[in-house]
Amino acid sequence: MAWNFRRRVKIIPGVHLNFSKSGISTSIGVKGASMTFGSSATYLNAGIPALGIYNRQKVNGGGSPSSSPVVLDPPPATLPYVAPIEPQNRGNIFSADIHEITSQDMAGIKEAILLAREQRLSLEKDLVEINAAIKSTKNKKLMSYLLLYGLINKSIPARMNEDLNAQEEAIKQTNEQIEASYVDLQVDFELELKQKYDVLVSSFINLAKSQKIWDVTSAHYEDRTITRSSASTVVSRTDVRFGLKSIPEFKSDVKALYFQNANGADLYIYPSFIVMYSRSKDFAIIGLDEISLQQHAVRFTEMQGVPADSKTIDMTWAKVNKDGSRDKRFTGNYQIPVVRYGEIKLRTATGVNEEYEFSNYEATEAFAIAFTEYQRSVSQLIQY
Repeated sequence: MAWNFRRRVKIIPGVHLNFSKSGISTSIGVKGASMTFGSSATYLNAGIPALGIYNRQKVNGGGSPSSSPVVLDPPPATLPYVAPIEPQNRGNIFSADIHEITSQDMAGIKEAILLAREQRLSLEKDLVEINAAIKSTKNKKLMSYLLLYGLINKSIPARMNEDLNAQEEAIKQTNEQIEASYVDLQVDFELELKQKYDVLVSSFINLAKSQKIWDVTSAHYEDRTITRSSASTVVSRTDVRFGLKSIPEFKSDVKALYFQNANGADLYIYPSFIVMYSRSKDFAIIGLDEISLQQHAVRFTEMQGVPADSKTIDMTWAKVNKDGSRDKRFTGNYQIPVVRYGEIKLRTATGVNEEYEFSNYEATEAFAIAFTEYQRSVSQLIQY
Protein backbone atom coordinates (compact mmCIF):
# COMPACT_ATOMS: atom_id res chain seq x y z
CA MET A 1 0.00 0.00 0.00
CA ALA A 2 1.33 3.44 -0.88
CA TRP A 3 2.38 5.71 1.99
CA ASN A 4 0.12 8.74 2.38
CA PHE A 5 0.75 12.05 4.14
CA ARG A 6 -2.27 14.01 5.29
CA ARG A 7 -1.23 17.63 5.49
CA ARG A 8 -2.17 19.41 8.70
CA VAL A 9 -3.84 22.77 8.30
CA LYS A 10 -2.90 24.98 11.22
CA ILE A 11 -2.87 28.75 11.43
CA ILE A 12 -0.54 30.61 13.73
CA PRO A 13 -1.78 34.05 14.73
CA GLY A 14 0.37 37.09 14.11
CA VAL A 15 0.66 40.04 16.45
CA HIS A 16 0.08 43.41 14.81
CA LEU A 17 0.79 46.56 16.82
CA ASN A 18 -0.90 49.79 15.73
CA PHE A 19 0.41 53.13 17.05
CA SER A 20 -1.78 56.16 16.27
CA LYS A 21 -3.25 59.26 17.89
CA SER A 22 -6.30 57.23 18.86
CA GLY A 23 -4.09 54.98 20.99
CA ILE A 24 -2.28 51.65 20.78
CA SER A 25 -4.09 48.51 19.74
CA THR A 26 -2.82 44.96 19.45
CA SER A 27 -4.35 42.64 16.84
CA ILE A 28 -3.82 38.91 17.27
CA GLY A 29 -4.84 36.63 14.42
CA VAL A 30 -4.90 36.46 10.64
CA LYS A 31 -7.02 37.96 7.91
CA GLY A 32 -10.56 36.75 8.33
CA ALA A 33 -10.35 36.07 12.08
CA SER A 34 -8.63 38.13 14.73
CA MET A 35 -8.99 39.86 18.07
CA THR A 36 -8.08 43.53 18.59
CA PHE A 37 -7.19 44.69 22.11
CA GLY A 38 -7.31 48.45 22.45
CA SER A 39 -7.46 50.96 25.29
CA SER A 40 -11.18 51.58 24.74
CA ALA A 41 -12.53 48.13 23.87
CA THR A 42 -11.83 44.60 22.66
CA TYR A 43 -13.21 43.59 19.25
CA LEU A 44 -13.73 40.32 17.41
CA ASN A 45 -12.94 40.78 13.70
CA ALA A 46 -14.29 38.21 11.25
CA GLY A 47 -14.84 38.10 7.52
CA ILE A 48 -14.07 36.65 4.12
CA PRO A 49 -11.34 38.84 2.56
CA ALA A 50 -11.75 37.36 -0.93
CA LEU A 51 -15.41 38.43 -1.03
CA GLY A 52 -14.90 41.73 0.74
CA ILE A 53 -17.23 40.69 3.61
CA TYR A 54 -16.23 41.83 7.09
CA ASN A 55 -17.81 42.02 10.52
CA ARG A 56 -16.52 43.71 13.68
CA GLN A 57 -18.14 43.03 17.03
CA LYS A 58 -17.35 44.63 20.38
CA VAL A 59 -16.53 41.98 22.99
CA ASN A 60 -15.99 44.07 26.13
CA GLY A 61 -15.23 47.52 27.41
CA GLY A 62 -11.45 47.52 26.99
CA GLY A 63 -8.05 46.08 27.78
CA SER A 64 -7.44 42.36 27.65
CA PRO A 65 -10.36 39.89 27.57
CA SER A 66 -10.17 39.43 31.32
CA SER A 67 -9.17 42.84 32.64
CA SER A 68 -9.15 46.57 32.06
CA PRO A 69 -5.84 48.16 31.11
CA VAL A 70 -3.67 49.50 33.90
CA VAL A 71 -2.94 53.21 33.35
CA LEU A 72 0.17 54.57 35.02
CA ASP A 73 1.27 58.14 35.42
CA PRO A 74 3.63 59.03 32.55
CA PRO A 75 7.30 59.38 33.46
CA PRO A 76 8.86 62.87 33.44
CA ALA A 77 9.63 64.31 30.03
CA THR A 78 13.29 64.90 30.85
CA LEU A 79 15.84 63.38 33.19
CA PRO A 80 17.58 65.97 35.38
CA TYR A 81 21.30 65.54 35.98
CA VAL A 82 21.99 63.56 39.13
CA ALA A 83 25.29 64.03 40.91
CA PRO A 84 27.45 60.91 41.19
CA ILE A 85 26.45 58.72 44.12
CA GLU A 86 28.20 55.93 45.94
CA PRO A 87 26.73 52.42 45.57
CA GLN A 88 24.60 51.50 48.58
CA ASN A 89 23.62 48.30 50.33
CA ARG A 90 20.94 46.71 48.13
CA GLY A 91 21.61 43.02 48.80
CA ASN A 92 21.18 40.48 46.03
CA ILE A 93 19.64 42.03 42.91
CA PHE A 94 17.39 39.81 40.82
CA SER A 95 13.86 39.73 39.44
CA ALA A 96 10.93 37.71 40.79
CA ASP A 97 9.98 34.31 39.39
CA ILE A 98 9.31 34.61 35.68
CA HIS A 99 5.79 33.20 36.01
CA GLU A 100 4.77 36.05 38.33
CA ILE A 101 5.86 38.92 36.09
CA THR A 102 3.57 38.78 33.01
CA SER A 103 1.07 41.65 32.77
CA GLN A 104 -2.57 40.67 32.41
CA ASP A 105 -2.91 42.98 29.41
CA MET A 106 -0.11 41.07 27.63
CA ALA A 107 -1.69 37.62 28.05
CA GLY A 108 -2.92 37.56 24.43
CA ILE A 109 0.58 37.99 23.02
CA LYS A 110 1.94 35.31 25.34
CA GLU A 111 -0.80 32.93 24.18
CA ALA A 112 0.20 33.54 20.54
CA ILE A 113 3.82 32.68 21.36
CA LEU A 114 2.82 29.48 23.16
CA LEU A 115 0.56 28.44 20.29
CA ALA A 116 3.34 29.02 17.77
CA ARG A 117 5.77 26.94 19.79
CA GLU A 118 3.26 24.12 20.28
CA GLN A 119 2.67 23.86 16.55
CA ARG A 120 6.38 24.00 15.72
CA LEU A 121 7.24 21.23 18.17
CA SER A 122 4.44 19.08 16.77
CA LEU A 123 5.66 19.60 13.21
CA GLU A 124 9.27 18.90 14.16
CA LYS A 125 8.12 15.61 15.67
CA ASP A 126 6.29 14.82 12.40
CA LEU A 127 9.48 15.59 10.49
CA VAL A 128 11.46 13.05 12.52
CA GLU A 129 8.81 10.39 11.82
CA ILE A 130 8.76 11.15 8.08
CA ASN A 131 12.56 10.96 7.86
CA ALA A 132 12.44 7.59 9.64
CA ALA A 133 9.79 6.38 7.17
CA ILE A 134 11.98 7.43 4.21
CA LYS A 135 14.94 5.53 5.63
CA SER A 136 12.78 2.44 6.12
CA THR A 137 11.37 2.63 2.58
CA LYS A 138 14.84 2.95 1.05
CA ASN A 139 16.06 -0.06 3.04
CA LYS A 140 13.07 -2.13 1.89
CA LYS A 141 13.69 -1.12 -1.72
CA LEU A 142 17.37 -2.11 -1.44
CA MET A 143 16.45 -5.49 0.11
CA SER A 144 13.97 -6.17 -2.68
CA TYR A 145 16.81 -5.99 -5.19
CA LEU A 146 19.29 -7.92 -3.05
CA LEU A 147 16.78 -10.73 -2.52
CA LEU A 148 15.76 -10.58 -6.21
CA TYR A 149 11.99 -10.43 -5.62
CA GLY A 150 12.07 -6.75 -6.61
CA LEU A 151 13.56 -7.75 -9.95
CA ILE A 152 10.94 -10.45 -10.46
CA ASN A 153 7.93 -8.38 -9.44
CA LYS A 154 8.65 -4.84 -10.68
CA SER A 155 5.45 -3.49 -9.13
CA ILE A 156 7.04 -3.79 -5.66
CA PRO A 157 9.85 -1.21 -6.21
CA ALA A 158 7.39 0.91 -8.22
CA ARG A 159 5.10 1.21 -5.18
CA MET A 160 8.11 1.98 -3.01
CA ASN A 161 9.09 4.79 -5.38
CA GLU A 162 5.59 6.21 -5.01
CA ASP A 163 6.01 6.08 -1.25
CA LEU A 164 9.37 7.85 -1.46
CA ASN A 165 7.92 10.61 -3.64
CA ALA A 166 5.03 11.12 -1.19
CA GLN A 167 7.39 11.16 1.78
CA GLU A 168 9.73 13.69 0.16
CA GLU A 169 6.75 15.93 -0.64
CA ALA A 170 5.62 15.56 2.98
CA ILE A 171 9.07 16.70 4.16
CA LYS A 172 8.85 19.75 1.91
CA GLN A 173 5.38 20.68 3.18
CA THR A 174 6.32 20.10 6.81
CA ASN A 175 9.43 22.29 6.53
CA GLU A 176 7.29 25.04 5.00
CA GLN A 177 4.83 24.79 7.89
CA ILE A 178 7.67 24.87 10.44
CA GLU A 179 8.94 28.09 8.87
CA ALA A 180 5.41 29.52 9.24
CA SER A 181 5.12 28.47 12.89
CA TYR A 182 6.37 31.73 14.32
CA VAL A 183 4.58 34.83 15.56
CA ASP A 184 4.66 37.40 12.78
CA LEU A 185 5.19 40.68 14.65
CA GLN A 186 4.28 43.74 12.61
CA VAL A 187 4.43 47.31 13.89
CA ASP A 188 2.72 50.33 12.32
CA PHE A 189 3.97 53.70 13.62
CA GLU A 190 2.70 57.17 12.94
CA LEU A 191 5.55 59.41 11.81
CA GLU A 192 6.05 61.36 15.06
CA LEU A 193 6.28 58.24 17.23
CA LYS A 194 8.46 56.47 14.64
CA GLN A 195 10.96 59.32 14.86
CA LYS A 196 11.14 58.99 18.65
CA TYR A 197 11.54 55.23 18.37
CA ASP A 198 14.38 55.68 15.87
CA VAL A 199 16.13 58.01 18.33
CA LEU A 200 15.70 55.36 21.05
CA VAL A 201 17.20 52.63 18.85
CA SER A 202 20.09 54.87 17.82
CA SER A 203 20.90 55.76 21.44
CA PHE A 204 20.70 52.07 22.39
CA ILE A 205 23.13 51.07 19.64
CA ASN A 206 25.54 53.70 20.97
CA LEU A 207 25.03 52.43 24.54
CA ALA A 208 25.71 48.85 23.42
CA LYS A 209 29.12 50.02 22.14
CA SER A 210 30.25 50.87 25.68
CA GLN A 211 33.57 49.16 26.32
CA LYS A 212 32.15 47.66 29.50
CA ILE A 213 28.59 46.69 30.41
CA TRP A 214 28.00 45.00 33.74
CA ASP A 215 24.96 43.35 35.23
CA VAL A 216 25.05 44.29 38.92
CA THR A 217 23.93 41.17 40.81
CA SER A 218 24.52 42.32 44.40
CA ALA A 219 25.61 45.32 46.45
CA HIS A 220 26.51 44.79 50.11
CA TYR A 221 27.66 47.29 52.73
CA GLU A 222 31.12 46.89 54.27
CA ASP A 223 32.61 48.59 57.32
CA ARG A 224 35.28 50.96 56.00
CA THR A 225 36.88 51.23 59.44
CA ILE A 226 37.65 47.50 59.43
CA THR A 227 38.62 47.14 55.76
CA ARG A 228 40.45 50.50 55.59
CA SER A 229 38.91 50.90 52.15
CA SER A 230 37.50 54.07 50.57
CA ALA A 231 34.52 52.10 49.23
CA SER A 232 31.57 51.49 51.53
CA THR A 233 29.89 48.93 49.28
CA VAL A 234 31.11 45.67 47.75
CA VAL A 235 29.49 45.26 44.34
CA SER A 236 29.26 41.96 42.47
CA ARG A 237 29.01 42.48 38.72
CA THR A 238 29.24 40.35 35.60
CA ASP A 239 30.19 41.38 32.08
CA VAL A 240 27.18 41.16 29.74
CA ARG A 241 26.36 42.28 26.24
CA PHE A 242 23.63 44.36 24.65
CA GLY A 243 22.48 44.40 21.04
CA LEU A 244 19.58 44.21 18.61
CA LYS A 245 18.02 40.76 18.76
CA SER A 246 14.67 38.98 18.77
CA ILE A 247 13.24 36.05 20.70
CA PRO A 248 13.16 32.76 18.72
CA GLU A 249 9.34 32.74 18.51
CA PHE A 250 9.15 36.07 16.64
CA LYS A 251 9.73 36.73 12.96
CA SER A 252 9.78 40.45 12.41
CA ASP A 253 11.66 43.30 10.79
CA VAL A 254 11.61 44.95 14.22
CA LYS A 255 14.49 43.82 16.42
CA ALA A 256 14.26 44.13 20.18
CA LEU A 257 16.67 46.05 22.38
CA TYR A 258 18.42 43.09 23.97
CA PHE A 259 19.69 43.24 27.57
CA GLN A 260 21.60 40.14 28.64
CA ASN A 261 20.88 39.14 32.23
CA ALA A 262 23.59 37.36 34.21
CA ASN A 263 21.33 35.92 36.91
CA GLY A 264 17.92 35.51 35.29
CA ALA A 265 15.86 35.97 32.16
CA ASP A 266 17.20 38.22 29.40
CA LEU A 267 15.21 41.34 28.50
CA TYR A 268 13.93 42.06 24.99
CA ILE A 269 12.41 45.54 24.67
CA TYR A 270 9.92 45.81 21.78
CA PRO A 271 8.00 48.97 20.75
CA SER A 272 5.14 48.48 23.24
CA PHE A 273 6.11 45.54 25.46
CA ILE A 274 9.08 43.81 27.07
CA VAL A 275 9.75 40.07 26.95
CA MET A 276 11.78 38.50 29.74
CA TYR A 277 13.00 35.28 28.14
CA SER A 278 15.21 32.63 29.74
CA ARG A 279 14.25 29.37 28.07
CA SER A 280 11.64 28.31 25.55
CA LYS A 281 9.05 27.60 28.24
CA ASP A 282 9.99 30.34 30.68
CA PHE A 283 9.15 33.88 29.66
CA ALA A 284 7.09 36.85 30.74
CA ILE A 285 5.63 39.83 28.87
CA ILE A 286 5.31 43.27 30.42
CA GLY A 287 3.72 46.42 29.05
CA LEU A 288 6.30 49.10 28.21
CA ASP A 289 4.35 51.65 30.26
CA GLU A 290 4.77 49.50 33.40
CA ILE A 291 8.56 49.61 33.53
CA SER A 292 10.32 52.21 35.68
CA LEU A 293 13.76 53.20 34.35
CA GLN A 294 16.03 55.21 36.65
CA GLN A 295 19.41 56.51 35.58
CA HIS A 296 22.23 57.83 37.77
CA ALA A 297 25.92 58.57 37.72
CA VAL A 298 27.92 56.29 40.01
CA ARG A 299 31.31 56.84 41.66
CA PHE A 300 33.17 53.56 41.43
CA THR A 301 36.53 52.67 42.93
CA GLU A 302 37.93 50.76 39.97
CA MET A 303 40.58 48.13 40.72
CA GLN A 304 40.36 46.26 37.40
CA GLY A 305 41.50 48.92 34.96
CA VAL A 306 39.66 52.01 33.71
CA PRO A 307 37.84 51.52 30.36
CA ALA A 308 38.87 53.97 27.63
CA ASP A 309 35.39 55.51 27.39
CA SER A 310 35.18 56.26 31.14
CA LYS A 311 36.30 59.35 33.03
CA THR A 312 38.49 59.31 36.13
CA ILE A 313 37.01 61.86 38.53
CA ASP A 314 39.16 61.27 41.62
CA MET A 315 41.94 59.18 43.11
CA THR A 316 42.00 57.22 46.35
CA TRP A 317 44.28 54.72 48.11
CA ALA A 318 44.04 50.98 48.57
CA LYS A 319 44.11 51.57 52.34
CA VAL A 320 42.77 54.83 53.74
CA ASN A 321 42.15 56.56 57.05
CA LYS A 322 38.66 57.59 58.17
CA ASP A 323 39.08 60.96 56.48
CA GLY A 324 40.01 59.30 53.17
CA SER A 325 43.73 60.13 53.37
CA ARG A 326 46.47 57.58 52.76
CA ASP A 327 47.02 55.10 55.58
CA LYS A 328 50.81 55.14 55.96
CA ARG A 329 50.85 52.06 58.15
CA PHE A 330 50.55 49.83 55.08
CA THR A 331 53.70 49.25 53.05
CA GLY A 332 53.21 49.48 49.30
CA ASN A 333 49.91 51.32 49.66
CA TYR A 334 48.96 52.31 46.12
CA GLN A 335 46.55 54.73 44.46
CA ILE A 336 43.29 53.61 42.86
CA PRO A 337 41.25 55.64 40.35
CA VAL A 338 37.67 56.62 41.11
CA VAL A 339 35.64 56.70 37.89
CA ARG A 340 32.19 57.84 36.89
CA TYR A 341 29.99 55.13 35.42
CA GLY A 342 26.40 55.24 34.23
CA GLU A 343 23.80 53.19 36.06
CA ILE A 344 20.36 52.06 34.94
CA LYS A 345 17.78 50.45 37.23
CA LEU A 346 14.71 48.68 35.84
CA ARG A 347 11.74 48.02 38.12
CA THR A 348 8.09 46.96 37.83
CA ALA A 349 5.38 46.40 40.39
CA THR A 350 5.18 42.77 39.26
CA GLY A 351 8.76 41.99 40.30
CA VAL A 352 11.30 43.08 37.67
CA ASN A 353 14.45 44.19 39.53
CA GLU A 354 17.55 44.65 37.36
CA GLU A 355 20.57 46.96 37.54
CA TYR A 356 23.26 47.65 34.96
CA GLU A 357 26.44 49.74 34.94
CA PHE A 358 28.08 51.19 31.83
CA SER A 359 31.57 52.51 31.30
CA ASN A 360 30.22 55.27 29.01
CA TYR A 361 28.22 57.62 31.22
CA GLU A 362 27.19 59.99 28.41
CA ALA A 363 25.74 57.12 26.36
CA THR A 364 23.83 55.92 29.44
CA GLU A 365 22.29 59.33 30.01
CA ALA A 366 21.36 59.77 26.32
CA PHE A 367 19.66 56.37 26.23
CA ALA A 368 17.71 57.06 29.43
CA ILE A 369 16.44 60.38 28.07
CA ALA A 370 15.43 58.78 24.73
CA PHE A 371 13.72 55.87 26.51
CA THR A 372 11.82 58.18 28.86
CA GLU A 373 10.64 60.40 26.02
CA TYR A 374 9.47 57.44 23.93
CA GLN A 375 7.83 55.77 26.93
CA ARG A 376 6.02 59.02 27.78
CA SER A 377 4.60 59.15 24.24
CA VAL A 378 3.49 55.52 24.41
CA SER A 379 1.87 56.08 27.83
CA GLN A 380 -0.07 59.06 26.45
CA LEU A 381 -1.43 56.87 23.63
CA ILE A 382 -2.55 54.24 26.14
CA GLN A 383 -4.28 56.85 28.28
CA TYR A 384 -5.95 58.38 25.27
